[in-house]
Amino acid sequence: MVKRLREAGRLDETAFMALLSFFCFGTSLFRRLYTGTWGFFFLNWNLFLAFVPWALTSFSFIKPGIQRSFTGIALILIFWLLFFPNAPYIVTDLFHLRIIRTMPVWYDTLMILSYAWTGMLFGFLSLWDIERIFSRRLPRTAVTGISSFLLFVGSFGIYIGRFLRWNSWDFFTRTSEVLTDIGDRFANPFEHQTTWGVTLFMGLFLNIVYWSFRLIKRRDHPAGQGPGAGVRER
Repeated sequence: MVKRLREAGRLDETAFMALLSFFCFGTSLFRRLYTGTWGFFFLNWNLFLAFVPWALTSFSFIKPGIQRSFTGIALILIFWLLFFPNAPYIVTDLFHLRIIRTMPVWYDTLMILSYAWTGMLFGFLSLWDIERIFSRRLPRTAVTGISSFLLFVGSFGIYIGRFLRWNSWDFFTRTSEVLTDIGDRFANPFEHQTTWGVTLFMGLFLNIVYWSFRLIKRRDHPAGQGPGAGVRER
């Protein structure tokens, strides 16, 4: 496995994300031992769900044959889209700070932010992979538009999870109920102002953070300078 990760250029990334994940788990474990309660331990499950989209796209690069198949790409994209909202979703777990108060608020705040940051990294790295897949078939401007759109789709998914309490697997086990809830919000948008308020502002927030990351990356190698100059970014 280590060899395959190295060949796919994923070894350092995997090690770093594992380190962050173990750090997050350590903060919740310390909280459990210190307070004797299970408050916020659910963050570990949320972080696992955030890991899934990254695992899906990483697998497609470890096994590049998947990307040469239309069916393989379609399956990756479908399951990625279902699980992607779980990555930035952890940001909304800050809501629980007003309910669970068995530790100093500063500790719980920093703990949740650590999980949220790690979750967003899983999501953004996986979206970066999706861009690489699309960039082999579409022009850069189209890929940019798709990325921004997917971040708004993800924010809509966050609303579905946080406010409607649907989970990713509910699309398979309770499909008709989920689609009915979603369809009603499109059929009667003015009756669901919270839906579109959350979708819009969370989508803008995710776009700001994501494109800030991309700006930082481009700064390492300005156009015409450094490695890869003149080569289209993958």
